[in-house]
Amino acid sequence: MSIFWVVRQLAYIQESMATSKKVITKEEWERKLNDVKIRKEDMNKLVMNFLVTEGYVDAAEKFRSESGTEPDIDLATITDRMAVKKAVQCGNVEDAIEKVNDLNPEILDTNPQLFFHLQQQRLIELIRNGKIEEALEFAQEELAPRGEENQSFLEELERTVALLAFEDVSNCPVGELLDISQRLKTASEVNAAILTSQSHEKDPKLPSLLKMLIWAQNQLDEKASYPRINDLSSAKLEDPAI
Repeated sequence: MSIFWVVRQLAYIQESMATSKKVITKEEWERKLNDVKIRKEDMNKLVMNFLVTEGYVDAAEKFRSESGTEPDIDLATITDRMAVKKAVQCGNVEDAIEKVNDLNPEILDTNPQLFFHLQQQRLIELIRNGKIEEALEFAQEELAPRGEENQSFLEELERTVALLAFEDVSNCPVGELLDISQRLKTASEVNAAILTSQSHEKDPKLPSLLKMLIWAQNQLDEKASYPRINDLSSAKLEDPAI
């Protein structure tokens, strides 16, 4: 079932619905959905957009050969982008910075916030590995000067350095900085910056479309009882509540 169909039909019905709440049967709903025609090429582009943005290079190559859908960027750049992302996720931040500069040195030159967050992640990794003296020296030489120029950077630096005050980070109020989720957050920021530098959307279109579907259904709930999609993974139409 195409989510495009559902979103467009929801918008149509919402516009045409009277103020009284109407009951729409499953058969009537499916008939209306079938009247909405979506080009296969558009669906294929949506799939390719997701594969490219999320970095599934092998799947993107296979999908291109099977569907004839061309990606809007060179697939070879996906491998390089994913290498950067993996390096950050593994805590190899210095290697990630080198790879970003190899891809496009302007990415970090023109994005001081991203560069600070990468340097902050380097500091976190030093603290994680117990390299306290090296961490203090790195913070003083590389991060403190940037904190003097930017108040938000200074606050983030102070939060990170606070990790050094606790022997047991489980009792540290900023202990989440050592969680893997912090690595993933930084990796996602780098990934988005690389995509932007390549004139590509930093987020795939499919999740936005799903959010639009949820919003449209919530809006329509106020005006009609109709077959909803409650399980997005299966896109199964549930019988309307009467």
